[in-house]
Amino acid sequence: MIDPKLNEFIVALPKAELHLHIEGTLEPELIFELARRNNIKLNYASEGELRRAYAFKDLQSFLDLYYAGASVLITERDFYDMTMAYLKRAQADGVCHTEIMFDPQTHTERGVAIETVFAGIARAVREMQQQAGLTSYLLMSFLRHLSEESAFETLEAALPLREQYKDIWVGIGLDSAEVGNPPDKFQRVFTRCKELGFRLVAHAGEEGPPQYVRDALDLLHVDRIDHGVRSEEDPDLVKRLIREQIPLTVCPLSNLKLCVVDDMQDHNIARLLRQGLVVTVNSDDPAYFGGYVGDNYRAIATSLKLSKAELAKLADNSLVASFLPGYRKNQLRQQLQAML
Repeated sequence: MIDPKLNEFIVALPKAELHLHIEGTLEPELIFELARRNNIKLNYASEGELRRAYAFKDLQSFLDLYYAGASVLITERDFYDMTMAYLKRAQADGVCHTEIMFDPQTHTERGVAIETVFAGIARAVREMQQQAGLTSYLLMSFLRHLSEESAFETLEAALPLREQYKDIWVGIGLDSAEVGNPPDKFQRVFTRCKELGFRLVAHAGEEGPPQYVRDALDLLHVDRIDHGVRSEEDPDLVKRLIREQIPLTVCPLSNLKLCVVDDMQDHNIARLLRQGLVVTVNSDDPAYFGGYVGDNYRAIATSLKLSKAELAKLADNSLVASFLPGYRKNQLRQQLQAML
């Protein structure tokens, strides 16, 4: 059990969540609700049976279930309900800004229009900003197990929507199965996205080797590395990440659930933080991995014996590493300092 005062401290920290797949926030209860709404038959008899299937041996075993769960998303209302449910949970965890990844290819391949995906997510994001002051940016992500040609097609389909969503759609990401899908597979499409002025992120160094982190930086020219925990295997890479202050969006409970680490006490986020890397705490796919961002802070606070100052540094890193404009980062960092 976590100390109630420590929990109160964690929730009170003004923080950003920078590594969050919105399709990965679909709780079993909402999956079943949307399945009923859309007359979709699931392969599970109940919410409990589905939740018991969340015993993953690796990234691929999770992805298989993740894509099956996303099949219930059909209408704009479905995407709105999913996004709003996440944003309310984030707000309860003390999150003041989110950068949400979403995967259009997961939906367009099923015949769902990309306009529907954008509209539902954006409506929830804008409502939450108006009602609660919780800001969000969108990071449209390409699925790396698909071809670069498919990524280009997705980009071209989305670009006519850019003006409509220019207040929130700021970036491009790369996610899904790392193994067998190196960063250089997407070099041309990322070059195009950079020319268009998007901020860039990519998953690297979760299941893939440290070289994937180097390639994401040197070939894809990303601003941030998603995961990056295997960077520690390459001391020269670690020195570079410190020198260039390249953020890593680390997801501790995800790493545990997908067997990247065997025990939370073995996680390297504290070591990386203490060496001076810009590590941040995030939930990845919280419905599947046993917790939202607050749960991730609590897990590492107790398992790795992090001090309050270190927890505050992680929150500060999340604000620094965000794509917010400088003046807004400064406001939030001042709020954090005032709270401390």
